[in-house]
Amino acid sequence: MAAITASMVGELRARTDAPMMECKKALTEADGDLARAEEILRVKLGNKAGKAASRITAEGVVSSAVVNGNGALIEVNCETDFVSKNDAFLAFVNALAGLVAEHNPADVAALSALPLSQEGFGPTVEDVRKGLVGKIGENMTIRRFQRYTGTKLATYLHGTRIGVVVQFDGDEVAAKDVAMHIAAMKPAALSGADVSAELVEKERKIATEKAAESGKPADIVAKMVEGSVQKFLKEVSLLDQVFVKAADGKQTVGAFLKSVNTTVKGFTLYVVGEGIEKKVDDFAAEVAAQVAAAKGQ
Repeated sequence: MAAITASMVGELRARTDAPMMECKKALTEADGDLARAEEILRVKLGNKAGKAASRITAEGVVSSAVVNGNGALIEVNCETDFVSKNDAFLAFVNALAGLVAEHNPADVAALSALPLSQEGFGPTVEDVRKGLVGKIGENMTIRRFQRYTGTKLATYLHGTRIGVVVQFDGDEVAAKDVAMHIAAMKPAALSGADVSAELVEKERKIATEKAAESGKPADIVAKMVEGSVQKFLKEVSLLDQVFVKAADGKQTVGAFLKSVNTTVKGFTLYVVGEGIEKKVDDFAAEVAAQVAAAKGQ
C-alpha cells in the first residue's frame, strides 16, 4: 500500500476541485496513482463542483441559532428551490448558524475555515460545501451572516426564506411579536435617522421627478419632495410603522413597545435571494444549443 502524502492530496484536489477527504479516499483506493484517483473522483462526483461554481445561487434558506446566549442569523444560497428542501443542505445551513453563534467568525472566509464534518466530507466548512456541491450537483454559497452577543435576543423564522433576529431589553413575548412584524412588513431600519443615506437619496430623486411633473412653483415642489421623503421614512422605519397586531389599526410599533416597557436596540432581517439577480432561462435557446452541440460531435 503506497503512502498517501499531503502533497498528493493537494495535487489531486487542485486537479479536480474535490473535497480533501474525498481526494484522500480516492488516492487510497487507487494505491497512490494520481491518474487513477482522478478517474475515481470523476466517476463518483463528475466535474460537478468545478462546473457549478459559476452558476447563480438565488434560492436557498435562512437559519438562526442561539448558543450560550450568542445569536446568529445566516443565509446560504443554492440554485433551485428543490435543493433548498434537501435534508443534507438544510443540515449544513443549520450547522453553520451554530458555528457562527459559537465561534464569531470575522467573515465568510473565516467561517469556511472552521472545522466541520458532514456526509463523510470535511474537515472544514469549505470541504463540506464542496462535497455537497459535488454530491447534489448544484452550486452553494454562504452569502451573509450576522452575530449578536451579550444581549437578549428574539428570533423568528418564516419557513426557511425569511429570518429575523431582534436585540431587545424587556418583554420576550413582545420582542417575538415585533420579530414577526419585521418579517411581515420588512422595515429598512429601526428609525428614520437610521435609514441609509443611499436609500433616502434614491427616494428623494424619485419624489423630485414626480413633483416636477406637477408644474407647480419651485418652493411648492420643494415642500412636496420633503413631504414625500418624510412619509417614506415613516413607512420604512420599524418604530414608526403601524404594528401588525394593533387592535385599533393605528398603534405604532414604537408606541406598542413603550406600552409594554420594552426597547428594541436593533434587528437583522434576511430574505432569501434579496438583491440577487436571478437567471431567466431561455428554453428555446437551450434546446438550440444542445442540437448544435450534437451536430458538432
